[in-house]
Amino acid sequence: MISTTAPIPFGRSMLREHRHVCAFFNSAVEEYDALLPFICDGINCGQRGFHVLPSHHREDHLSWLRKAGIDVETTLKSRQLEVALPEDTYLKTGRFDKEAMLVLIQEALRAGVALGFPLTRMIAHAEVAVDDWKSGADWAEYEMRLNGALPNFDDPVICTFDANLLTAPHAIDILRTHPMVIIGGVLVENSFFTSPQDFIREVQARTGPSQSYRG
Repeated sequence: MISTTAPIPFGRSMLREHRHVCAFFNSAVEEYDALLPFICDGINCGQRGFHVLPSHHREDHLSWLRKAGIDVETTLKSRQLEVALPEDTYLKTGRFDKEAMLVLIQEALRAGVALGFPLTRMIAHAEVAVDDWKSGADWAEYEMRLNGALPNFDDPVICTFDANLLTAPHAIDILRTHPMVIIGGVLVENSFFTSPQDFIREVQARTGPSQSYRG
């Protein structure tokens, strides 16, 4: 489905048809320079923000939002802003489960409509779910399969990563699973995006009962 909503300003460019984005950041300052205008624009437009981040980043995140002028307490109370933790999402079953997460993401986006919001802008710190090679393989397959589900929604989904916590193989696979990418604070169409069917076959071929994940 091609998005019928207006383009969304993000990363010195516009989100149009493709709204599944990976964003690599080297510091909190770089991250919030890119994300805050996007978050504030959504709140000011009456849209919903759904953010997933580690518990130890929650208060810092809310502090950044307050400094940007967002009434955090009011938006949390009205559920226009929701801050979820990995244990409520990626690691809800105690470990990353790609099947459960595919369902959860779609349920979270549908919940925004049920709450009366025209659009949900989802931002998720995803590196917490990629802590070893096995979860890396599952994560790569999940992200690629997500590309088959997200065209049913107009909602942008931004997967953010602390570049300092990723291995090079993980970073390459993450890059290949997103049609759009933020690098250096700038949104660009990702020329490294790979055909979903080909990529899933490749990842599955790399991993087997006697093989560890190789990026």
